[in-house]
Amino acid sequence: MSRDSRLSGVVHVLLHMAEHQGPVTSEVLGRMMRTNPVVIRRVMAGLRERGFVRAEKGHGGGWTMARKLTDITLRDIYEGIGSPSLFALGNRSEAPGCVVEQSVNALLDSTLRDAEAILLASFATVTLAQLSADFHRRLGHVSPGRLRDMTHDD
Repeated sequence: MSRDSRLSGVVHVLLHMAEHQGPVTSEVLGRMMRTNPVVIRRVMAGLRERGFVRAEKGHGGGWTMARKLTDITLRDIYEGIGSPSLFALGNRSEAPGCVVEQSVNALLDSTLRDAEAILLASFATVTLAQLSADFHRRLGHVSPGRLRDMTHDD
């Protein structure tokens, strides 16, 4: 099953950016996430349009946070990356002639809509500040020798 990891990746990047003093280039973020800087720029564009990050061009430029971590929820980020499908499940046929398949589709559609509403409501309650606090709590339990590996420091 194919998974869309953009939400996880962007949250990861934003938390690193929040820890960094000054702008972070797409190249640095790309290395951190083991992806091409173009992918970083494409994903971050939606967040920039929503006012969560800024892009500064030129020497010394890069990405910076534009809002406080307390003001950005997982739902905000999810919507900023284009609201990708939350579930890989789907109907075999969208317009079946078979009444059995119509019944199955109706049940699956209803159940998936309910599950999506619950998940999005949960996303709306989690801020980047809460995730940052958890990150710092976990960081306090890491031995100094493992710190570099766990924070992508170069």
